Amino acid sequence: MTIMLKNKTVLYAGILALALVTSACNKNITYSSYHTFENNEWFAKDKAVFEVDVTDTQSLNSISLMVRHADAYPFSNLILFVNTTYPDGKILTDTMEVILATRKGEWQGSGAGDIFDLKVPIKKNIRFALPGKYVFSFEQAMRVDPLPMMMDFGFEIEKNKK
Repeated sequence: MTIMLKNKTVLYAGILALALVTSACNKNITYSSYHTFENNEWFAKDKAVFEVDVTDTQSLNSISLMVRHADAYPFSNLILFVNTTYPDGKILTDTMEVILATRKGEWQGSGAGDIFDLKVPIKKNIRFALPGKYVFSFEQAMRVDPLPMMMDFGFEIEKNKK
């Protein structure tokens, strides 16, 4: 039992180190952050909020979401309420579905043990119209509250390569 636990710990540490090295090499990522859920439960009231200061209004960007969940996550998707607050105070509200598994029930993304990571591109080739602070807020909109086996939710902005 102890040997198996050590092997899992070494595996997770290796994956984390690889992820850090890989992300450190990508200089095009202008923002990347995760929101971690306590006890792997996402309560609807526990919004994942990301504040981004935008200075570059000329470059094209891609926006992605990152979802980390356990193999025991009981659904094949994730429904989200999304609020985007612009620097001028305008608020845009939307609903989004993230597909986590295929129709055959196979998890999308990469897995290590019983943990799965999925990066989902949601916007490509966008230009921020205004400089200033943007606030992106995500609320889980599933029929179960809290949503079990949800570990982390991430948000990333990457400057497109020229």
